[in-house]
Amino acid sequence: MGIILVIEDDIRIQKTLRRLFEGENYEVQILHDGVNAKKAASALGVEAVVLDLMLPKISGREVCRNLKEQQPNLPVVILSAVSEVADKVLLLELGADDYMTKPFSPRELLARVQAAIRRSNRMGAKVKVPKGFGDVIIDLDQMEVVRGGVPMSLTAQEFKLLRYFFENPMRVLSRQQLLTEVWGYEVYPTTRTVDNQILKLRQKLEPNPTEPRYLRTVHGAGYKFVPEG
Repeated sequence: MGIILVIEDDIRIQKTLRRLFEGENYEVQILHDGVNAKKAASALGVEAVVLDLMLPKISGREVCRNLKEQQPNLPVVILSAVSEVADKVLLLELGADDYMTKPFSPRELLARVQAAIRRSNRMGAKVKVPKGFGDVIIDLDQMEVVRGGVPMSLTAQEFKLLRYFFENPMRVLSRQQLLTEVWGYEVYPTTRTVDNQILKLRQKLEPNPTEPRYLRTVHGAGYKFVPEG
């Protein structure tokens, strides 16, 4: 097994998580704050990050954003006392792979972390070749997008969504399916998250976002990526 990086300032939870993951033969590394998170997460063998939202010195939101900018495929599971839906949606849009609230079930957390690792491994196993459509050239592994010769800026979550569309061309994908496979949701508090993210992708990548050629809406069913437009 690889390394689970735990970023958590509560000593009791640190001990619980160490016992939990070491019991499954993972190595556990613990940080008390997010200051050195990027360096620790980039170490060889790190398979996932469990991240507390309320940290000293630097917020969990900022740590999540920084980690996903550096390593978009590294699973990050948020562990927090904050339970509002808006906060969950914000973290998932920043690229977090899952979100659990305190108090939490250790076995459920373990299952969610392992599920996030499996999703990441499946995505990482894909052939690493540049792809594109229309006047857009995309290298998903390098997180680089060029449209009409101009570099475009996409968030980590936009890249995850775009990657999933590329892996499933011409398939009608429901909002619930996208929330499960891309965001890691098991319960769907709102499907507007998907609509908002696709709107942003269209604004950045479609010739005419109001009449999309590539990221099409299938009314009553979901969305479909049409590479040839």
